[in-house]
Amino acid sequence: MSHLLIVGDKSDHNPAKAFHPAYTITNTQNKIRTFDGTKVSYSSWVWLFKLHAKGYKVLAHIDEIDAIVLQWIYGTISDDLLVRVLEPDSIAYETWSKIHNIFLKNKGSRAAALENEFDILTLRAMSSLEAYCQSLKDLARQLNDVDFPVNENCLVLQVIYGLPSEFDIVGAYLN
Repeated sequence: MSHLLIVGDKSDHNPAKAFHPAYTITNTQNKIRTFDGTKVSYSSWVWLFKLHAKGYKVLAHIDEIDAIVLQWIYGTISDDLLVRVLEPDSIAYETWSKIHNIFLKNKGSRAAALENEFDILTLRAMSSLEAYCQSLKDLARQLNDVDFPVNENCLVLQVIYGLPSEFDIVGAYLN
């Protein structure tokens, strides 16, 4: 005869309640992109992570299923970021807060660095026009994450500004 361990109130003998949906997850990267702070912005990663956590009913239960949520966090951040937040005996909330602080508590200096990168980026520094435009959009998204939004006009002007002289006619048309 097999034995089933039932979690929760002893009067509740419903085996279906013993198995939490979070235990069915083996690879969060199938649903949550790896957060690296450049290609996947902080706000995008947070939104995807929370959506995933809500879908598996752990968003409000981080303390109860902390190790699983911590694995999700560690499994969806870049190696560079992982080294900055990985600590023994850490809990999910502490790690979540560290990531928050890295990307949002240093808003001023992070915004200044991103704004400088945005201002000096040119097509010549990129492999293609598509990569150039995508990099500017990514930088604009990252600036938005630190409360320094880049409006559409500024983005278009920066695209034009970074074009080499052989694109002057296109730049004048876009302007």
